[in-house]
Amino acid sequence: MAEPNQTGSLQVRNVSKLFGTFKAVNDISLDIRKGEFLTLLGPSGSGKTTLLMMIAGFLDISEGDIALDEASIANVPAEKRNFGMVFQGYALFPHMTVRDNIGYALSVRKRPAAEITARVDEMLELVQLQEFADRKPAQLSGGQQQRVALARALCFAPPVLLLDEPLGALDKKLRVEVQEQLKDIHRRVGTTFIYVTHDQEEALSMSDRIVIMRDGAIEQVGTPKELYERPINQFTAGFLGKSNFIQHNGKTFALRPEKIDLRASASHPDARLSGTVRSVTYFGSMQRVIVDASDGTEIEVDIDVWRNSETLREGDAVDLLWTDDAAVELQMG
Repeated sequence: MAEPNQTGSLQVRNVSKLFGTFKAVNDISLDIRKGEFLTLLGPSGSGKTTLLMMIAGFLDISEGDIALDEASIANVPAEKRNFGMVFQGYALFPHMTVRDNIGYALSVRKRPAAEITARVDEMLELVQLQEFADRKPAQLSGGQQQRVALARALCFAPPVLLLDEPLGALDKKLRVEVQEQLKDIHRRVGTTFIYVTHDQEEALSMSDRIVIMRDGAIEQVGTPKELYERPINQFTAGFLGKSNFIQHNGKTFALRPEKIDLRASASHPDARLSGTVRSVTYFGSMQRVIVDASDGTEIEVDIDVWRNSETLREGDAVDLLWTDDAAVELQMG
């Protein structure tokens, strides 16, 4: 494998994007570390793709600046930024073989034929498509086409690889497989990855850090564990995974469903709440129990089937227990 690119840190400084009077991205500042896998996560309309397109150079910045290794690229056209790009639609050339698709960026840069051959061989090995080198895209599965697109984007050793919903066209099982491959490829090449998705599980499983966006602004930035275990507000707690929201002494707390212990009601001395089972749904390794709590709230509890010896039915009275550190106090808003 070639040496990873020695550049690739990005600095986003007070960046905004206006479309007429509408501010799609609003005063965002963000430091992206060289070699990290950073995911922009948010619902539709949150500004994540708009921010990515400004980093790529496909959209002009209305306000602020973007720098690569502290040197401004705000006025550098997209084709001069030398960034790799992978889209959901792959955008492979249908008339070209896998080998020619992967080597295309080097061909247009008029690199020597021997260099192109060696680098393409390296990329084919990286994405494990050596035996498909002479096939056309139409002869490949969706997952294989996605790996060709990834190899093509990495072939010229860009300092940054931008990925816009690249797995959105794949079915769930294949998407999980490609997630694992993508994370392994990132680890091996050391290139800075900036990844856009609205899929929370995808973000949690692959990212070094996640940027959660809403309405053109950043809500919270952190590692997957930091964001999941310690969300700062109700939006983050509700968007990244599932949370119950409970009130205590005038404050709002987030409580993950898997952090609640559920017992058949017997006035348990450590019970935080009591309630009645509304529904039980079986998911194989886990069952989801919806409880109508005595304080009027609806509480979701996720229980590992293997450790649950009780048979729960609709209408059962239950006690709800959790530890002090399981509930996270949230900022309002």
